[in-house]
Amino acid sequence: VQLQASGGGLVQAGGSLRLSCAASGDTFSYYAMGWFRQAPGTEREFVAAVNRDGGSTYYPDSVKGRFTISRDNRKNTMYLQMNSLKPEDTAVYYCAARSGSSRLIYYTDSSDYAYWGQGTQVTVSS
Repeated sequence: VQLQASGGGLVQAGGSLRLSCAASGDTFSYYAMGWFRQAPGTEREFVAAVNRDGGSTYYPDSVKGRFTISRDNRKNTMYLQMNSLKPEDTAVYYCAARSGSSRLIYYTDSSDYAYWGQGTQVTVSS
């Protein structure tokens, strides 16, 4: 599967952005999906995960209540709605996919994912 992330940009603190991840090349509903981010000089950080049918999601405390992950399997697209953005949310955001999983499971470790998009820059100014 090929992944294309988009929707990043520059936003003021407290603002919102919606990222999209368009998938192609395989049946999107076969894949558990996730979002990760990486700021300069830091390791890649888990942001959100969703299972194959979109019914189960998981967030770390750093974004819980502010970010929402979703997917539309008819459109082969995953989304990350980001509200109440903070300067510490500044990073390159990556979408990732994993095949061969149970329909009920999501994954939170980057090593669980085999397929990655190219990343989209999110910059939050104070």
